[in-house]
Amino acid sequence: MSRPGLNRTIVVERAALILDRSLDGLSLSVLAESLGVRTPSLYKHIDGMPGLQRDIMLRAKTSLAHVLGQSAIGRSRDDAIRALALAYRRWALQHPGQYPMTVHAPASGDDDDASVSSSISDVVFNVLEGYGLLGDDAVDATRFLRSSLHGFVDLETRGAFELPVDLERSFARLTESVVVALDTWSR
Repeated sequence: MSRPGLNRTIVVERAALILDRSLDGLSLSVLAESLGVRTPSLYKHIDGMPGLQRDIMLRAKTSLAHVLGQSAIGRSRDDAIRALALAYRRWALQHPGQYPMTVHAPASGDDDDASVSSSISDVVFNVLEGYGLLGDDAVDATRFLRSSLHGFVDLETRGAFELPVDLERSFARLTESVVVALDTWSR
């Protein structure tokens, strides 16, 4: 059974939604059922589970790049870092199933992944330029920023913060520590 109006975009969007909401993960049979079609009908729109996972990853990275870019508009230096950190965390918490797909470096030869991954890096590099960080210094600072944010967000999305201390305060302190480090990076 095929559903009129079904296309690749709709299939990928639904799969991403299922991935974010499901504790059991994503399967083609669950996806097909949610779309009101039989599993074989999905193959008209996707290249099996590996193709679907790649499509979700590209969609997730594109979305994250957009959110990060929007957060930095009109801001510079410390304000931009704070906004970027908050946007990163919010996006990851809103998309706990998709978030892990955004942390991997592009596969060799995958130009689409390389392009969308660069769009994320470009946002960060542009913000770091306000600190005078370019070239290798910008790469080092990006790795520091990303490691700090990812570490916190990964632990948070996995439910690892059980102590009765306010998470918002902890995240604000992490963010302020990053700001202080970037302010003194070149010294």
